Amino acid sequence: MLDGMQITFAPLVPPTVLVALAIVAALIVLFGLFRRARGSGIRLLLLAVLFGVLCGPVLLEEERRYHDDVALVVVDRSASQSLDDRRQQTDVALATLLTDLEAQEQLEVRVVEAGPGSGGPADGTHLASAIRRGLEGVPAERTAGVILITDGQVHDLPRLADGETPADGALPGPLHVLLTGKAAERDRRIEIVNAPTFAVVDQSAETAIIVHDHGSSAAGAIARVTIRRDGKVLGTRIVPVGQQVVLPVPVGHGGRNLIEFEAEPVADELTVANNRAAITVNGVRDRLRVLLVSGEPYPGERAWRNLLKADPAVDLVHFTILRPPQKQDATPIHELALIAFPIRELFEIKLHEFDLIIFDRFWRRGVLHFSYLENIANYVLEGGALLNAAGPSFAGAASIYRTPLRQILPGAPTGDVTTIGFRPALSDTGKRHPVTAGLEPGPSQQPWGRWFRSVDVTVDDADVLMLGPDRKPLLVLDRVGKGRVAQVLSDHGWLWSRGLEGGGPQAEVMRRTAHWLMQEPALEEESLSAEVEGATLKIIRRSLDSGQPPVTITGPDGAPRQLELTEGRDGIDYGRMELNVAGLYRIDDGTRSTIAVLGNLNPLEFSDLVSTTRHLQPFVEATGGGIIRLANHAEPGVRRVLPERQAAGSNWVGLIRNNAFDVAGLKTMPLAPPLGILLILLVLLLACWRREGQ
Repeated sequence: MLDGMQITFAPLVPPTVLVALAIVAALIVLFGLFRRARGSGIRLLLLAVLFGVLCGPVLLEEERRYHDDVALVVVDRSASQSLDDRRQQTDVALATLLTDLEAQEQLEVRVVEAGPGSGGPADGTHLASAIRRGLEGVPAERTAGVILITDGQVHDLPRLADGETPADGALPGPLHVLLTGKAAERDRRIEIVNAPTFAVVDQSAETAIIVHDHGSSAAGAIARVTIRRDGKVLGTRIVPVGQQVVLPVPVGHGGRNLIEFEAEPVADELTVANNRAAITVNGVRDRLRVLLVSGEPYPGERAWRNLLKADPAVDLVHFTILRPPQKQDATPIHELALIAFPIRELFEIKLHEFDLIIFDRFWRRGVLHFSYLENIANYVLEGGALLNAAGPSFAGAASIYRTPLRQILPGAPTGDVTTIGFRPALSDTGKRHPVTAGLEPGPSQQPWGRWFRSVDVTVDDADVLMLGPDRKPLLVLDRVGKGRVAQVLSDHGWLWSRGLEGGGPQAEVMRRTAHWLMQEPALEEESLSAEVEGATLKIIRRSLDSGQPPVTITGPDGAPRQLELTEGRDGIDYGRMELNVAGLYRIDDGTRSTIAVLGNLNPLEFSDLVSTTRHLQPFVEATGGGIIRLANHAEPGVRRVLPERQAAGSNWVGLIRNNAFDVAGLKTMPLAPPLGILLILLVLLLACWRREGQ
């Protein structure tokens, strides 16, 4: 049968008649042969021709429409392809391929650029899905082959056990790989094996890590790992390479703690982008222990107690000094219904168990000796928190300022107490400080209610957030050593809680002040924070000073970029930047730094960056393809091969010539012309007659 042509039959009589005639003809010929009659052979030939005419042989010719074969080229454009000279290798190989493929006849070339999956680099490099997308709607009989230009790090292929072969049809074939990168590459990466999602503040989060060195076989190698929390270095550890190590990391504050581990780089490694790994640990406070000491009963004492008891996370210990030790009267001791003030237990034994100490209208009445007040001063210097709510006694001779607490109190009393109605106001600093920013009523809102007493002080180097009469300090904050101190220079704040003349935000001011004292990160007056929404990096900087410098943003690729922030209200600067590479971003403005993460904290794309054939080799072998490393053959050739032939060589790849077609129409014609058949029959009849006539 010729290409597109075949012989078929259109019988002139029903098949049953043909069978009957064939039997009769066979009997006649057999009878003649049995009798050795002359002309039996000619009769056989005549009957055969006649039978063939009755079978109606015709020549059927197909009108074929041939289809071009489809060759798919998948180009890996993932982040790992930007390392070293892989991008250049990819571009050169792609240009060579397209030139060779365009010169091929009956070949349709499709190019698909592939990279991360739908979840970004957290999902790794997806080439199998790119192949399915590129060959969508193409039948298998038209597929000439698939050529991948990649470093071999593919994450959407089925993982095969040792010795396991891919399932039939897992990938179309022949599958060829043009491998970027070098054969002997070195790279170090750090892997988080196990990490907690939350931990108690001031306790450690036990995190298991492994430092891997790809391309290095040195035994007993070690690596220096730097540990950071929220961008600040906590310390370094020396760990063995290739072994799991558990590192304790202290959780410094409530809320999100972003903990980062960074292994020091090694010589000639591909990139330091995967030398870092990070986890998020949610810090939870066991309970906030607050000691409230009221120097004497007054209406504001209840306001303080209600404020602190309203917070379920606060464990409040409250004492009101009603009877100082030196007080003498005729009341028998056994009839007193007062609890003795546990001075030594609170201010010597258990002092450091408290997160905050509040002295409310406290003054020297012989209750606390100077040694205990010295303990409180040392407690603050070592990281504790003290809030002094001052009353008139703070200006007198019995003021606690005339004790060892003087070294930590920011406001020095002048000895005067102003007794006049005034409306508290925010200072310029207070309008920018997170403790009081945004609290002052606007022009269309009701003004704050009045207070009627304040203690006059002088402040040298501290932040004055609220002002009293004649713009004198009313709320003062200061950092002392590792701790913090706040002073409220009036005992009339409770008037706001009673709603006098409309009241004011007394509860919010005191709540923010208390949390600032306990070093809540959200209330830091000098802070830099960043978060990622979608693919947009949002940066917020808070400062008490305007005219701050631009920030420098360093992405996973190590390239720094600068961003000028827009100055907003309340001491907050804002900035936004679109991100296109997943991973860890470091933001720095020269004095403050923070980090943010796009996608997964530890993207799969950066988990292993060494060029490898490990993942694709089984699929290449199963489909009859080949692997060519571009470092050795930068411009591989392309050949067309027939099915079942070798489809790859050391420097060339083969594409199948399928010759796929559709039948567009059919043409029929007699196998032989009727006149010719008639002439043959007449000749055979004459030959029979002549033979029998002899």
